[in-house]
Amino acid sequence: MIRIRPADVEDAVALAEVYATNRSFLAPWEPRRPASFFTPAGQRARLEQATAERGNGTGYGCVIEYDGGICGTITLSTIVRGPAQSAYLGYWVAESVNGRGVATRAVGLALDLAFGELDLHQVLAGTLPHNTGSQRVLRRNGFERIGFARAHVEIAGRWQDHVLFQRLTDR
Repeated sequence: MIRIRPADVEDAVALAEVYATNRSFLAPWEPRRPASFFTPAGQRARLEQATAERGNGTGYGCVIEYDGGICGTITLSTIVRGPAQSAYLGYWVAESVNGRGVATRAVGLALDLAFGELDLHQVLAGTLPHNTGSQRVLRRNGFERIGFARAHVEIAGRWQDHVLFQRLTDR
């Protein structure tokens, strides 16, 4: 069973373990991380920040669970209210579940949250141009390509281009 739920500081140990196990697998797709990031204390600090963002309405960080264990995270970040009603989507899944539909289902659940409880109008996402797996996940969830951003995000130690996608609410 695949589900998402709000991340909690009590998830720090499990997240540190999953991140540490998947450090090499995730390295080409993520910003460089200090060694402390992969520790329970580092994850606790991140989770405290995520809890604060959820409290002030600027972000909604979740863990992805597969058969009862944490296998990744999915986040609606930079939530903008007012006329925009939008957020950015970011996610990752562990190598052990990659290619099994876990990310596709988790993104669908995050969209249910975004367009339901959070009452957003638009969810944006970006991928590295060569990340065809993530692009497939987004397309399967109704995202459309809307552009290309040069040197958009620092990934693996260098500023890299991104393909940009959006999904609008069906309402």
